Amino acid sequence: MTALPQSEQPRRRRLVVLVPLALFAALTALFLGRLLGATDHSVLPSVLIGHPAPPTNLPPVTGLVRDGQPVPGLSTADFAGNVTVLNVWASWCIPCRDEAPVLMKLAGDKRIRLVGINYKDSPDNARRFLGRFGNPYAASGADANGRAGIEWGVYGVPENFIIGRDGRIAYKLVGPLTDENLAGVFKPEIEKALAAKTTASN
Repeated sequence: MTALPQSEQPRRRRLVVLVPLALFAALTALFLGRLLGATDHSVLPSVLIGHPAPPTNLPPVTGLVRDGQPVPGLSTADFAGNVTVLNVWASWCIPCRDEAPVLMKLAGDKRIRLVGINYKDSPDNARRFLGRFGNPYAASGADANGRAGIEWGVYGVPENFIIGRDGRIAYKLVGPLTDENLAGVFKPEIEKALAAKTTASN
């Protein structure tokens, strides 16, 4: 093999160093671009939209009471005939604390049924959480092992689903409900779900 002229050797060494650095910089820029461009996690898609709600039969959170009555667990059969908001929550979830007042306001809308999946939690902690922040749930099932969360395609806690009267998932919001996204996105989707039955029944 012919040796490179001495004048070419430094240039060759610079290329050996600079090419990998340039590739690394390009990959880093691509990764950061995708990461920073996906800051709105609420728009993550769900393959469940438009499909029937997954079979969900969860026991109640042990000892959970609302208005002096035991709060029932969650059953798929309860979705039929109601527009339901399903909130996936946990006592260890920090954003769930911020979301709690918004859920309490939403629970005042008697046209919908607000239910929960208590995700990978202990009954004692779940009861303490709701005792402190309020209990908006007409029903809340205990998903101790996270299996129901997998069936629902949960990315993290909290998440909120709207289920139409036909038992199909109409909308999914990843992340906590806030006053802003409740008014701007979530309530309009609830209104669509409420109107869908009226249209179908005429």
